[in-house]
Amino acid sequence: MYNNDVKFSLWCDFIQRDFLDGEFKELVNDKIINGATSNPAIFKSAFGTEIYKTAVKNSDKRHPKTLYEILATQDIKIAATRLIKNYANDDDGFVSIEVDPTLSNDTEATIAEGVRLYNSIKMPNVMIKIPATKAGFDAMSELISQGININATLIFSPEQAKGCLDAFKKGSEIYAKRYPNTPLPKGVISIFVSRFDRLLDAKMASKNLPTAQIGIMNATKIYHIIQDQNLPNVRALFASTGVKGDELRADYYVRELMFANSINTAPLDTIKAFIKEKTQPKTPSSKENINAFFQVVKNAQIDIEAAYKELLSDGLRAFEIAFDDIMRNLS
Repeated sequence: MYNNDVKFSLWCDFIQRDFLDGEFKELVNDKIINGATSNPAIFKSAFGTEIYKTAVKNSDKRHPKTLYEILATQDIKIAATRLIKNYANDDDGFVSIEVDPTLSNDTEATIAEGVRLYNSIKMPNVMIKIPATKAGFDAMSELISQGININATLIFSPEQAKGCLDAFKKGSEIYAKRYPNTPLPKGVISIFVSRFDRLLDAKMASKNLPTAQIGIMNATKIYHIIQDQNLPNVRALFASTGVKGDELRADYYVRELMFANSINTAPLDTIKAFIKEKTQPKTPSSKENINAFFQVVKNAQIDIEAAYKELLSDGLRAFEIAFDDIMRNLS
């Protein structure tokens, strides 16, 4: 764990075969990172490199999705193996793989794919990543009840976070009844941060309101909701914490969200920037300050509810496009 005193973890939001065989091991051994995440966009980028092109050429002709799953689950298993000591020592050690994003509105198909992926990798420290949609909530609950760790992704709104918490609580209660006196499966709620600022900063600036703040304040609001629920097997994970452009320091969203009992999954360049100098944990803004901030935003006629819907729709579509691109490239 990056900071044991406050239980703050740093995970790497990047998966690629040569990275897993080299620098990833060093980051884990040096106790800089203790987990990893992936998504279709990350695999799309990775599959464009020579090592994967060679693997595809040498494979038997298979359906593109089958080939994708073979390549992706191999990488996830390698990462899980690198992290298994962390997991055994109760130091996170999880790596996430996302279900087919085109299934985000199909509960049963999401459950079936989640079970299949988890069983094919055969590692206890794998998290199945599921978008936080209505169908996704039901799938999360069922998979948790079966003992499968879950990464709930694409959380933008407090209501989404509450849906995840309800699903995790229900699934955990069922699991505890089935298997008393055994550790509960773990869950993380991935709160997306920087996309708010990229969407709304121009409007904020036009109203003479502070920029690069609305993502932080929204994430902190959701963090409080998760902390208040106090589920022993669930933590807040801050995602979308990379910086585009040079107006902010590269590790801005990691530094500003270094809260107790939280995780930050960040791109490799962001991690490298963050570890250059020692950073002290942050005290989250109070609920009162957050509510006051969003009242000012509302008074400025900036529609945060519309932003929640737009960002979720855009996030789902981006993952679907990346997944479709992978399928075409592997055809």
